[in-house]
Amino acid sequence: MLRLIGFDGDDTLWRSEDYYREASAQFTALIGRYVDVGDASVQASMLATERRNLKLFGYGAKGMTLSMVETAIAITEGRISAADIHRLVEVGKYVLQHPVELLPGVREAVAAVAERHAVVLITKGDLFHQEKKVMQSGMSDLFQRIEIVSEKDTATYRRVLAEFALEPAQFAMVGNSLRSDIEPVIRLGGWGVHMPYHVTWEHELENGLGEADAPRMLTVQAPADIPAAIAQLSARAAA
Repeated sequence: MLRLIGFDGDDTLWRSEDYYREASAQFTALIGRYVDVGDASVQASMLATERRNLKLFGYGAKGMTLSMVETAIAITEGRISAADIHRLVEVGKYVLQHPVELLPGVREAVAAVAERHAVVLITKGDLFHQEKKVMQSGMSDLFQRIEIVSEKDTATYRRVLAEFALEPAQFAMVGNSLRSDIEPVIRLGGWGVHMPYHVTWEHELENGLGEADAPRMLTVQAPADIPAAIAQLSARAAA
């Protein structure tokens, strides 16, 4: 049976991507003073810069802000004003300061799962920002451990499982990202509950899951469906 359940933070427990989309819209509006933002290469350039910088800045609003500044300078060929660069920094600060808004019913769902299983929070991003969100969420009391990591890959999940002295088949991960929350766990031999969010960063959409992986995961549409999905996967694991 399943013994440990991991939960993602951003866009699984609380809203996050919405604020990044707002920041992207403000970036586009500002760059529109200098270049044709109808050109698809503008957004493609921003995404390429963010991906290139992940190994340097990691995930989160600070890395996004630095990538916005770098992209703005590049695509305007240095014509962007210091005042507009300052505006981009303010956009990044807005994302860092947004309130934590839990998804409806998510605390009740995690509490229900915690009645039968040990639960951990595994979230990635900027340490200070994630610590702040965890604190403001009011949910830290539900988790046996809180892991804030720089990347979610098989090595990260393998380390967490080793610290709990568990096999991958005893672990399931709940999250909105197939790339970060589900695929690495399934590759290890674990289980996944995918709860799609209404918007997802393009980088997180890429994954290598296929039909052969379907028996090891379930998709739910709302937090209220998570406990039943975990029970179903636990029955599969026991079988």
